[in-house]
Amino acid sequence: MDKLLNQFLAVAEAGTISGAATALFVTQPTLTFNMKKLEETMGVPLLTRSSRGVELTPYGETLYQNARLMRRLYDNTLKAIENQRGRTEQGLSIGTGYSWWTFFIRDMVVEYSQSFPNSRIHVSLGNQLRCMDQLLSGDISLFVAHEIEGLNRSTGARFIPLAEIGQGYFVRAGHPLLRAPRSIAEIEAYPAVTSSMPETRHQRFFETWSRTTGSSAAFDQGKYAFASNSLAACLDFVARTEAVINHTDVMEAEFERRGLKRVTVTEPTRRSMIGIYVLNERADEPRVADLIAWLEAAARAALPALG
Repeated sequence: MDKLLNQFLAVAEAGTISGAATALFVTQPTLTFNMKKLEETMGVPLLTRSSRGVELTPYGETLYQNARLMRRLYDNTLKAIENQRGRTEQGLSIGTGYSWWTFFIRDMVVEYSQSFPNSRIHVSLGNQLRCMDQLLSGDISLFVAHEIEGLNRSTGARFIPLAEIGQGYFVRAGHPLLRAPRSIAEIEAYPAVTSSMPETRHQRFFETWSRTTGSSAAFDQGKYAFASNSLAACLDFVARTEAVINHTDVMEAEFERRGLKRVTVTEPTRRSMIGIYVLNERADEPRVADLIAWLEAAARAALPALG
């Protein structure tokens, strides 16, 4: 890709000239000069500068969305060429949350490795926003996760539903919340734990109308007493404190095995869709389509059927 476009993407994603300059290993004056040069080439203002950093103009937003697509297509082209060299058998490169790995993907991967014994397998565990980052970077072919509300259409990602899943609240054995059925308000009075804390850098995945500052509710780390990208660490914390973790109810048996108990709730809890995220331009590739079919079959055997 063109050097100036790459630098523009770095500025847009860092939010400051200084932050982008550090990431790119160039000086701030050089980067400022190049951004002015890009604006002159385009004939429109791309950035609005302030004491807090830089923001995209409407023209800048259009360039940002299209430049991201160009970068992804370029990177994916290089990876596709690399994968053609000497590869005769389909490898596995997917992302997933720990719950889905435990619940059905682990067994599918073992079966896949037995069917294709010479294939190389790579599984990345993380929350849906980290997996989206890896998908757009070309590090994984697809991932399984909860549906991401407000996802920017310019990401070019397609969501293939697998099942609708409920939520449950889980605490250590002997916790006061287990003495009687509780309302959600009573449960939320206790410290909360999450394994899916959004990171500020992931705000760029959301539609412009849903973007907010780093202090917004969705990205407010102050809401949680403990947050980690490791579910095992979160469960360890819950097992040793008065904290509560809200998680998919299909993991109840696994959490029970780890010593946690589910709180009885007096009102309906949230339900959400889980499914497969894949890039539009890759969804119909024979190898990717085959992998989607494997995941759909594994999900049908383990998860509630879609209504």
